[in-house]
Amino acid sequence: MRNKWMPALLLMLLLVFSMMPAGASVKAHVGEKTDSACLSPKMVQLQGDLRKLWIDHAIWTKKYVISALANLPDQKEILARLLQNQQDIGNAFKPYYGEEAGNKLAELLREHILLAGKIVAAAKAGNQADMKKLDADWHRNADDIAEFLSGANPNWKFKDLQEMLYTHLQLLTDQIVARIKNDWKGDIEAYDKYETQIIHMADAFTEGIVKQFPGKF
Repeated sequence: MRNKWMPALLLMLLLVFSMMPAGASVKAHVGEKTDSACLSPKMVQLQGDLRKLWIDHAIWTKKYVISALANLPDQKEILARLLQNQQDIGNAFKPYYGEEAGNKLAELLREHILLAGKIVAAAKAGNQADMKKLDADWHRNADDIAEFLSGANPNWKFKDLQEMLYTHLQLLTDQIVARIKNDWKGDIEAYDKYETQIIHMADAFTEGIVKQFPGKF
């Protein structure tokens, strides 16, 4: 038997939804420090695109570490794909900061990856002196990235970016060390933290872009 209250309930729901502003049903946290807010379709698209690119960064970096440490035959191809990801990230910034800035970011990120590759090789060889020097270069590159991005967007503070990037480096280092020690559980735990942190990083970039260019969203 049909519920006699159903037509009235449906009518009430239709009235409620008709009074809601456009986009009110789409809500998400952007970054770790923001409150829940209504996102426009363009904001959702940007957030999704940047998360995809940075998760790809995490995945292909992980695959490269595995391949390089085990000296697998796919190492060259995986590195090429990983380096392409850095250009893809730079390209995603071009609509907001221009061609030159996007390519500069890609260049800095490629340096980040190439240094990571050298660190993996030094760690595999047990060369502590090279690891120490390369780690210093790696953190210098992180400073360069933080300086470049903080100069492009006032919503990205240098110290915040520096801390975020240093954490990124440490979590990747933890994975490398764990794999060398055959600590598979530790490797998995480090990667889980690494992936979660990189999503927060992507969201911080989304938040900064939206704040700087509200007219585009």
